[in-house]
Amino acid sequence: MATINFGGVDETVITRDEFPLFKAQEFLKDDTIAVLGYGVQGPGQALNLRDNGFNVIVGQREDSASWQKAVEDGWVPGETLFGLEEAAERGTIVCYLLSDAGQIALWPAIKEKLTPGKTLYFSHGFGVTFNDQTGIVPPKDIDVILVAPKGSGTSLRRLFVAGGGLNSSFAIFQDASGEAFTKATALGIGVGSGYLFQTDFKKEVYSDLTGERGVLMGALAGIIEAQYQVLRQRGHSPSEAFNETVEELTQSLVPLVGENGMDWMFANCSVTAQRGALDWKGKFREATLPVLNDLYDSVASGAEAKRTIERGSTPDYREKLQEELKEVRESELWQTGAKVRELRSNTTNVEA
Repeated sequence: MATINFGGVDETVITRDEFPLFKAQEFLKDDTIAVLGYGVQGPGQALNLRDNGFNVIVGQREDSASWQKAVEDGWVPGETLFGLEEAAERGTIVCYLLSDAGQIALWPAIKEKLTPGKTLYFSHGFGVTFNDQTGIVPPKDIDVILVAPKGSGTSLRRLFVAGGGLNSSFAIFQDASGEAFTKATALGIGVGSGYLFQTDFKKEVYSDLTGERGVLMGALAGIIEAQYQVLRQRGHSPSEAFNETVEELTQSLVPLVGENGMDWMFANCSVTAQRGALDWKGKFREATLPVLNDLYDSVASGAEAKRTIERGSTPDYREKLQEELKEVRESELWQTGAKVRELRSNTTNVEA
């Protein structure tokens, strides 16, 4: 393990130097890793593990589009692709990567397959942390661990193929074997993590739910809508409003901030932009702090979990979700975005 100073705070993390891939392969050489679910995280983790030389099978509902996707990705029915319950029975490590609602629905059947000595692996602390609502209480004679890549399964796979890695948190909920820490580390390296930092199930889900409702998606979408609306109401065209609100953010600024940090971004823009950003960032921080604190309290109280479970389990959830997404997709803002992306693509294909 390596001790690294993050912003003045020393943290212990695990990198590929401390725990190289060959060590992970050796540790898990006798295990069959069953990845249950082939939707969001499943494909990236399963494919990365397979490409890294681990013994991997996939479990998925046979009548689903994800089953066909798994076949297209090279998983062979009856050999490396099985129904969910059969895969869970065959696996010594069961990676429970279904949606939170899917995990709740399937849990009674999967729990029966978790015989003594097996390992139950999550990439989200939701089911275990909110077990009073989910009913997910693992047997005491198995290891229960977590590896949570800090990004989508698509990003995990894309970075892996490019030779990079997505950072991941890991946690131990239950160590029946005495080797749960090493097991989680080996799997974290196996799925293609850049480095691993330790947390616990509760902190993982609290930070995750706050992040996706906050900066990562909810707050980002909300502030984009607000700025676009202000510019349109003040007489700016859809194209101008979108380019100033979204296009510069996603195509220029965010990649640069990711590469070099916000301080670099401030230092490498015009004096006008510098002054405006520095003068206004505090106002935005103070305005959003109460909202983010309310959000965290809602997560910690279990209210967000309750709403997610109740809404996600209604029979017409998918239908109503499509209506909500349709409203977003057909808004002037995102219709403008579709046209801008089209023009961006056409521009890059024009020969000089």
